[in-house]
Amino acid sequence: MAQRLAGNASAYASIPDRLLAVATRLFAEKGYESTSVQEIVAAAGVTKGAMYHYFGAKDDLLYEIYHRLLGLQTRRLREFAGGPGTVEERLRAAAVDVLSTSFQYLDEFTVFFRSMHVLPKERRRAVRAERRRYHEEFRALVEEGQREGVFRADVPADLSVHYFFGAVHQISTWYRPDGRLDAQEISEYYVELFLNGLRARPEAPAAAPGRPGRDDRGATSA
Repeated sequence: MAQRLAGNASAYASIPDRLLAVATRLFAEKGYESTSVQEIVAAAGVTKGAMYHYFGAKDDLLYEIYHRLLGLQTRRLREFAGGPGTVEERLRAAAVDVLSTSFQYLDEFTVFFRSMHVLPKERRRAVRAERRRYHEEFRALVEEGQREGVFRADVPADLSVHYFFGAVHQISTWYRPDGRLDAQEISEYYVELFLNGLRARPEAPAAAPGRPGRDDRGATSA
């Protein structure tokens, strides 16, 4: 079962954590727009007054889900980026982590990409700015590897990063915990595909003069 950044909804959790845990589960299962405030407070075992003491509106809960997930992933990215190891080792660790945290907090991840459009405009802009900063810091690792000649420089770093995250962002649409591959296996496959596309390759040797292979018309010989 996926964990939640807000902890759990037990009576021993703080009221904000209970509300966030319940809201995350309900938003992931039913959708934000189909979940009422009454359902959230009933499942959390609190009153509406208690909820509004901590969260001014339902969309405050939604924003906090985004903010916590992005905050966690950004902190961890910075630890990997500034840590020991080669640039490829640090990028691998960061890429595995964004996948593992996405699987670990699958409900938050599902809500993130399903309900962004319902956030108020200013909140939506703030979340996008946080996500953009994360992508920029992730891209900086790719650019570092390009400068060192470890990664190929003929493909723009931002395009490589968009390609990787485009695949990651689709996880919640098809992943099932009881599927053939577990989360760790999927993460390793994704990251290896990403790094294989980035690694610099030696130039292929040119064909020797007179070497057979093409006929006089330029077509490949049998």
